[in-house]
Amino acid sequence: MADAPGITPLTELDKEILKQVQGTLPDSATPYADIAAAVGTDEAHVVALLSRMAETGEIRRFGATLKHQKAGYGANVMVAWSVDEEDVDRMGAIMAKRQEISHCYHRVTCMEWPYNLYTMIHGRSPEDCQAVVAALAAETGLDDFAMLFSLKELKKVSMRYF
Repeated sequence: MADAPGITPLTELDKEILKQVQGTLPDSATPYADIAAAVGTDEAHVVALLSRMAETGEIRRFGATLKHQKAGYGANVMVAWSVDEEDVDRMGAIMAKRQEISHCYHRVTCMEWPYNLYTMIHGRSPEDCQAVVAALAAETGLDDFAMLFSLKELKKVSMRYF
């Protein structure tokens, strides 16, 4: 398989560094130096790799993950919206601006399921989530949607690539 243009192939050392940063970073004043020591390189190499990958877009973001339930945001709802295909990008942009929305995806419709735009909305209560949905419906004029509240979290982990 050919490498993507403009993307530098990963070395085995790079993959070892990425294994380290996929999980919880070391709780220390020098996490990058700690990662470097764990894989047998220096801090400059770790920082250079992560900086390059951020600049090329290979790493989209790098930061803390909030456990939303422990922070008081115990309700969430996936909302499936029926949007005219030519309007999906515009509607998606409106929805993606909302701080309560963590995910916004365009997907194909399927059989009797007419929905093609999906948002994941988080709130302190189901009513908070419903208020966001009502505000979005009013702002966009969309009135064909399905709200799918989460009943129980069965798995939630960060993706592991290496």
